[in-house]
Amino acid sequence: MKYPILYSFKRCPYAMRARMALKLADITCEIREVSLSNKPNQMLKISPKGTVPVLVLKDKIIDESIDIINWVISKTDIFKENLDQNKLELSDEMICIFDDKFKYHLDRYKYSNRYKDADLEFHRSECKKLLVSLEHLISNNVWFFGDKLNKLDISILPFIRQFKIADIDWFDSQKDIPKIKGVLDNFLESKLFIEIMHNYKVWEEGSDLVYFPAKNL
Repeated sequence: MKYPILYSFKRCPYAMRARMALKLADITCEIREVSLSNKPNQMLKISPKGTVPVLVLKDKIIDESIDIINWVISKTDIFKENLDQNKLELSDEMICIFDDKFKYHLDRYKYSNRYKDADLEFHRSECKKLLVSLEHLISNNVWFFGDKLNKLDISILPFIRQFKIADIDWFDSQKDIPKIKGVLDNFLESKLFIEIMHNYKVWEEGSDLVYFPAKNL
């Protein structure tokens, strides 16, 4: 195996953040874009939970996005010295909150018809409370903690993007999260986001090898 294999799905926020880490570190992978309604047996054999991303290395399988990010950080210096220890600890704390509480309420807001008795407005309100808390902690700059991209940015912005697109007009009307809206706009307009959202054909056994980052970008 010349390169790691990355099973991914373009719109999945977990897959997005893994692709961003790999892209920032310039780690070439063989990418296998999957259909979530028809997951390839090859992926299910190595990761039976059936979620993306899955990174296949020579010596191990990593099938949690945050573990992929941490693996990339352990191998490279993409975020070296960007934050002091207090900010690093705060960053990890906020990632845990967004992976747990925010994602829980986001799913029940965006996909309320999939959950019995889900109160759309309640779950939207709970997400908003977490965004307001984050608003009070971050800088008024390009990214959450300044002018340099960090682990917190790539880890939670894909979920905030999902929150926005669930009701763009409502999100844009919110006046008490201006810094978060600014960072999200910077993210959506960034070269990094545009490049990791490159379209790949769905992979099937026997498909030609396709690489990420895309060679023509």
